[in-house]
Amino acid sequence: MKYKNLEEALQGVGGPVKLLRGSQTGPYVFPVAAPEYTNWRDEQRAWKNGVALLNLSYHMTDLYLRGPDALKVLQKVGLTKMTTFPVNRGKQLIASSPDGYLIGDGIVFHLEQDYFRVVGPPVIVDWTQYHAETSGYDIEIDRDETVAFRPGEPRIYIYQIQGPHALEMMKEVTDGTLPEIGFFAIGDFTIRGKKVRALRHGMAGTAGFEMFGPWEDQEVIMDALEEVGAKYDMKKIGSLAYPTTTLESSWMPLPVPAVYHGEQMKPFREWLTIPHIEVLGSVGGSLASTNIEDYYMDPVEVGYSRLIDQQRDDYIGYEALKGRVANQTRTKVTLVWNRDDLMKVIHDSLYADPPARFVNFPLATYSTFHVDDVRDRNGKSVGIAQYSGFTANANEFVSLSIVDLEYATPGTELTLLWGEQELRRPTIEKNTLREVRVTVAPAPYFEKIIKKD
Repeated sequence: MKYKNLEEALQGVGGPVKLLRGSQTGPYVFPVAAPEYTNWRDEQRAWKNGVALLNLSYHMTDLYLRGPDALKVLQKVGLTKMTTFPVNRGKQLIASSPDGYLIGDGIVFHLEQDYFRVVGPPVIVDWTQYHAETSGYDIEIDRDETVAFRPGEPRIYIYQIQGPHALEMMKEVTDGTLPEIGFFAIGDFTIRGKKVRALRHGMAGTAGFEMFGPWEDQEVIMDALEEVGAKYDMKKIGSLAYPTTTLESSWMPLPVPAVYHGEQMKPFREWLTIPHIEVLGSVGGSLASTNIEDYYMDPVEVGYSRLIDQQRDDYIGYEALKGRVANQTRTKVTLVWNRDDLMKVIHDSLYADPPARFVNFPLATYSTFHVDDVRDRNGKSVGIAQYSGFTANANEFVSLSIVDLEYATPGTELTLLWGEQELRRPTIEKNTLREVRVTVAPAPYFEKIIKKD
């Protein structure tokens, strides 16, 4: 790439949509983990009905902030409640652009006094690091990149145990050292003599633990989990099933980050260089708009209203978010595909001329940021859809979507356009758009029980 930073690239190619549509980058990579350890259908069922082991060690980006001003930068970037943030707690870190669009989100761990770890997709780490570096705060910054972008082993292991039998299994594997850990609290215990820390939370709607510790302990911890897990029919989750957890939990994992527009974001765009995902990432899907803001979401419509701190005004996007909370126009839903239409698309992807776009299973995503057009019966665009895929727990092919409020009632029938007309990437074959009937369902699809044991 001949451009020094994102801003130069946007100027050179003629704008953000052209840049993102022209990128040769495919979907976000989950390195090292096997595609399947058993089969992706049984692996999906494990987090709903049994115990699932998810290895997050390789694909997450970690940012460590230490110093007296570390919390200040998190309060500036994050719109969530951070007036108090005690040690051994976790919080969701959600970032907004100055005009109230969603940049991204992740999790921040308060590990020690004035010492925090931000973990998640690269976008939230980039945005936080930028402000830590440029705001004049007294902070030490240390970044541990995903192994997809650097050689060597991870610095720490990150293992998640999820599912209705996760707590029972964890009590056994910790030899009675597992303490009572409150929701989104961090607890300490031992496994085979090794000290382990864990955040108590839930993923895909069930109770679970996210354990972490030094990489040199990872083999001992994994051996213990697999040995005890065999009694609980624990399934290791491969890279095919792993990203489909979002289809059930309704977390929007990689929205188009709201960094490509506006003069206020220009300094950040000049800071972003290769290999940042905002520079190299691609947009795919059926939405056909030359306005990058049509691809964005905002924190309110993706379900974060109750997390927005209304008591302080020192975070980016405060004024704009007040208006979005008061005047919400869209909301998050699950769209369930009509089975006959799904089968027709699959048939036409193989046998029609010109074909429909192929449908990968379990997740049909071909770009870094995926945005499909959702329409009403009259052909009017009423929303956008992000991830689409199959969940064996629901036995349905579904899409995570944002739709206008008047179309959000469960049972409402809409149309999703499937396909991609911008054929600039080798991951997309020549295809024609297909209309898929979809029915609105709740998001998350299953009732969350993550605060219950």
